Amino acid sequence: MTFEQTADLAEKTTQVFAVVNQKGGVGKSTTSVNLAACLGELGEKVLVVDLDPQGNLTSGFGLNRNQREFCIYDALIGDTPVEQLIEPVEIEHVFAIPATIQLAGAEIELVSALSRENKLRHILEPVIKDFAYVIIDCPPSLGLLTVNALTAAEGLVIPIQCEFYALEGLSKLLDSIRLIKRHLNERLEIFGVVMTMYDKRTKLSRQVVEEVRDFFTDKVFETLIPRTVRLSEAPSFGQPITLYDPSGKGADAYRSLAKEVIARV
Repeated sequence: MTFEQTADLAEKTTQVFAVVNQKGGVGKSTTSVNLAACLGELGEKVLVVDLDPQGNLTSGFGLNRNQREFCIYDALIGDTPVEQLIEPVEIEHVFAIPATIQLAGAEIELVSALSRENKLRHILEPVIKDFAYVIIDCPPSLGLLTVNALTAAEGLVIPIQCEFYALEGLSKLLDSIRLIKRHLNERLEIFGVVMTMYDKRTKLSRQVVEEVRDFFTDKVFETLIPRTVRLSEAPSFGQPITLYDPSGKGADAYRSLAKEVIARV
């Protein structure tokens, strides 16, 4: 099935989310991959955009980062039409724009670009209307790539791990969100906070969830993403958890999260 064959031209509002947290290892790519897969399972047409030079989202969907002729870099820095970059993945209704290590140079090359903070928004404009959801997986930094994601998005999904220092550094992210909202993207809002790596056996996990809910109030999703071996293994097999372990706790949690996302929308 090709992108063109499945393009739904019906007019509807596309939800554009950036999955963001400048801390590494909090579950951004895991959440991007599995939320997209579960939305696809529910019949929603989803485009995922890998904006992280590490390419974890790309490999998480089984797309080989080392055998790509083009990636998101070629649209951001070059003049490759975004339509040429969209690829179907193994999950029906889900499509991806991959990243390769080439993207690492984009931070420097964007510095001198015209309207550098809006590049991603402009290149996605021709295809956004064809999808119900666009999910942008951000790098673990607050550089120009992340700024581009925040300028292109309407809603932010913030994964926070249930570990010590979970809220450390978030004040800087929230300051950046306020600045971008004021100067570049007045539509930008926090759509939801996802608690990841939750271990119900530990008091620490429960305390962190309580602390984050006190801070973000109703922005925190009810669904808690558990810490499981299968969730950790799935990316190395190039599969979302819904394919790798479809009846496991991780798959159940992300399905529940996808339903919450649809309900909030």
